[in-house]
Amino acid sequence: MRTLGNVIWIVFGGIFIAIEYVIASIGLMITIIGIPFGLQSLKLAEMALLPFDKKAVSNKTTSGCLALIMNIIWFFIGGLPIALTHLFFGILFYITIIGIPFGNQHFKLMKLAFVPFGKVIINR
Repeated sequence: MRTLGNVIWIVFGGIFIAIEYVIASIGLMITIIGIPFGLQSLKLAEMALLPFDKKAVSNKTTSGCLALIMNIIWFFIGGLPIALTHLFFGILFYITIIGIPFGNQHFKLMKLAFVPFGKVIINR
């Protein structure tokens, strides 16, 4: 069922979301200061490409203070607009019964867009 969900997700726009994240990542990695944020954008791209197979969990080995500071900076640089976009699409998909699983994936991506530092993507 996850494979079918991922195929439908890719066909109906998931590939475009992932491409946007990769383009944003390349733009962020142009500067040395933007490299950590570009890496987090790649993490979002990985999750946006096949969201039904992936889950974001907290990394046990991260430095908490640095991850907190980077998440605060990320929130103002890109996290808020990304999260609002996923919120909009999640609500839009929730209008129909068929779209509820895709709305759930947008809400999962929205949570990751708020605080990507200190998270690791794992396969379920």
